[in-house]
Amino acid sequence: MSEKKMRILVISDSHGRNDDVAGVIEQVGHIDMLIHCGDVERGDDYIRSLVDCPVHMVAGNNDYNLELPSQDIFNIGDYKVLVVHGHTFCVYRGVERLKQYALQNHIDIVMFGHTHKPYIEIDEDVTILNPGSVSYPRQPDHMPTFLIMEIDDEGEAHYGHGYYKSKFTELKI
Repeated sequence: MSEKKMRILVISDSHGRNDDVAGVIEQVGHIDMLIHCGDVERGDDYIRSLVDCPVHMVAGNNDYNLELPSQDIFNIGDYKVLVVHGHTFCVYRGVERLKQYALQNHIDIVMFGHTHKPYIEIDEDVTILNPGSVSYPRQPDHMPTFLIMEIDDEGEAHYGHGYYKSKFTELKI
């Protein structure tokens, strides 16, 4: 197995449960970047203090008193990434509006939250990711989830969901 070039933890919808955020960070170990897809509710500075790496955090529909951007666009390796919460794109109805926005803006990867359900869709033009919720999951098994994104030595991205408070199997790249 080759040495990983970059390891990114993606979380969302912690809703002030910063003990869950700290627990996930401890569970996954070393990361090179932390991304929070919104509904932080409180403790954004505390969350930043938990890691010694770049942090990207956006505002969700419940982040009234936090000074967070509604979206963030940046690069991870060769990938142009958009992070949004998703409520302004009506993600409960599907990801089509997110895809259209991504295509119009030459975005390679979109990360969103809001639905509290883990989601991965990879196609030739754009990858759509939702880590689920570390605090209030809504998928049928109601397991708190996060997402790990890894960039391998060739610069290729790989993705996998993990379960908080449960054994996480490393991605095989």
